[in-house]
Amino acid sequence: MPTPKPFKILGIQQIAIGGPDKQRLQKLWVDIFGLSVKSSFVSERENVDEDICALGSGPHAVEVDLMQPLDPDKKPAVHATPLNHVGLWVDNLALAVEWMGANGVRFAPGGIRKGAAGHDICFIHPKASDEFPIGGEGVLIELVQAPPEVVAALG
Repeated sequence: MPTPKPFKILGIQQIAIGGPDKQRLQKLWVDIFGLSVKSSFVSERENVDEDICALGSGPHAVEVDLMQPLDPDKKPAVHATPLNHVGLWVDNLALAVEWMGANGVRFAPGGIRKGAAGHDICFIHPKASDEFPIGGEGVLIELVQAPPEVVAALG
């Protein structure tokens, strides 16, 4: 049995949806569902051009990222899996990553870094390995450091 967790998962922070053309994604999520685009993010390193939308408000808001690749032939292929990843709020990202790694969780390359919305993030790899036998079982999972107001509201 693993040692007690020194962190808490607070809730869903985001879902990220990929496609070859984010304008087509906007037809449903923005035009039909009525989400608003809060900001955009472009990263050559992450091979992504994304619009960050909002669903709800305050600490209970969920970010919906509409993503397309900058180059469809490069990796990461943000459009290859339509539900690209799920993001979870974490009250202490550094402790969570340390504890999970010590308990066999495999992380994707890149470590803890600033994400598109400005929060510290890292990813749990969708596939386990011999060295790290716990992965997302086919789902990429983003861990997102919750800001103090989210920790207070959801913690």
